[in-house]
Amino acid sequence: QVQLVESGGGLVQAGGSLRLSCATSGSVFRIENMGWYRLPPGKQRELVAVITRSGFANYGDSVKGRFTISRENVKNTMYLQMNSLKPEDTAVYYCNADIRLTAGSGSTDYWGQGTQVTVSS
Repeated sequence: QVQLVESGGGLVQAGGSLRLSCATSGSVFRIENMGWYRLPPGKQRELVAVITRSGFANYGDSVKGRFTISRENVKNTMYLQMNSLKPEDTAVYYCNADIRLTAGSGSTDYWGQGTQVTVSS
């Protein structure tokens, strides 16, 4: 069974940095687009960043210039380097991936369980 597992969240002071990881467990054929989303307290889920298999990335306006998304296709792993963190970055961060389980299958949307990031002022 395929799962996405996030790690790296925690408590950090404003201005600090964290690096999130999203690892894939289970057998997959190919992972297409991957992305990070977040759910701030009392708000709706929002896009943080997405990255294609070839490495093309897009970012939400609120994180541009501070966050960097990357991936290692060989390891089926994605990362989010978060710098200059602000209290408003506090949220549960979720990993998302479009995964093809076999060569003949279409892609299926998978989500991780989320990791809490808390930025203190």
